[in-house]
Amino acid sequence: MKIESMHAGEFLLSEGPGTISREAINVAAGPALEPGQILGLVTATGEFAPYLPTAEDGSENAIAILYGPLGQSDVVRRGRAIVRQAEVSEAHLTGLDPAAEKALAAHFVIVR
Repeated sequence: MKIESMHAGEFLLSEGPGTISREAINVAAGPALEPGQILGLVTATGEFAPYLPTAEDGSENAIAILYGPLGQSDVVRRGRAIVRQAEVSEAHLTGLDPAAEKALAAHFVIVR
């Protein structure tokens, strides 16, 4: 049996017109990431990283959701993220907790 990985943007239920909901971002070097990964912004570098509520580098604040997949890398990667005005499917998100849900809502990214 083959299991298909999640497609880019599969977690989106709706977004603002055009591309107002999306931004081009730099993602810190690290493991492969799937669409729907909750992201925080590392304050010292200005790079996005997977949301980690126990961190103390800025990534403890959920502010975006990765739009498409990123492969493992030893260097900073370019990606796209949903950062505002969108409704997203809870079942398709990685790293979501109540604090992240509340933080995303402050950016008008609503979890359904």
